[in-house]
Amino acid sequence: MDKISKYREYIQNLMTRYASGDVSDEEVEVQLLFDTERDHYQWINIGWQELNRVYRCVMHFDIKDGKIWLQQNLTDQNPAEELVEMGVSRQDIVLGLQPPYKRPYTAYGVA
Repeated sequence: MDKISKYREYIQNLMTRYASGDVSDEEVEVQLLFDTERDHYQWINIGWQELNRVYRCVMHFDIKDGKIWLQQNLTDQNPAEELVEMGVSRQDIVLGLQPPYKRPYTAYGVA
C-alpha cells in the first residue's frame, strides 16, 4: 500500500472512531464525509437545536502534496499525535488550523 493510501485509511479510521462518540438524535445528525478522490475528510454536525440551525465542522483533514493537513479540530482529542503513533512522519502533518507564521514553531511540518 502506498503512503497516500495509508494516510487515507488512517484518517478515515481516526475520524470514524472519534465521531462514534458523538450522538446523533432526531434533531442533529452526525455525518462523516470522505472524498477519497480529492482527499477531503470532514466530520460535521447538521440539523436543528430548537430554533437554532446547527451546521458545524467538528474535524476536517485534507491530503495535499503528500501531506496530511489538519484544517479543523473542535474536540479535545489530539489527532496529529495519534497519526504520529500510527506511523505518520511529523513532517507529513501540517497544522493548517495554525497561521503559516506559527507552523515552523510546532513539532510538525510547515507545508
